[in-house]
Amino acid sequence: MDAVTSFLNKKIWAIVGATDNTEKFGYKIYKCMKTAGYTVYPVNPGVSDIQGVKCYPRLQDLPEQPEVVDVVVPPKVGEQIMKECAEAGIKNVWLQPGANAESVSKLGKQLGLEVIDTGCVMSEIHVRGISHK
Repeated sequence: MDAVTSFLNKKIWAIVGATDNTEKFGYKIYKCMKTAGYTVYPVNPGVSDIQGVKCYPRLQDLPEQPEVVDVVVPPKVGEQIMKECAEAGIKNVWLQPGANAESVSKLGKQLGLEVIDTGCVMSEIHVRGISHK
């Protein structure tokens, strides 16, 4: 099984960079994954909730550990997220286009994380017709 399939089979995700701004990918990815039936926790210290769902300031604040962290933040923030994932024992990280700088991907791999740094999770869900409902 390839890494993308393995990640998409996991049901509990955190979206770091999720937002209530419907024009941004942080919102679109969050909405897409919720619609596909994933358990999705939005993470963004600057947003209190997304359509009535609590948005958590940090990964450490989540009520359960996600199986995958989807990163939709600038590379400078992404490097810190990689460190937080490693510290929390979260092994799977998907870097969205724009967040997938080589420095972030390289750091994640150095920390022992499984990193996907090509492609968009939304596109993969649509192409594969995934539904966990």
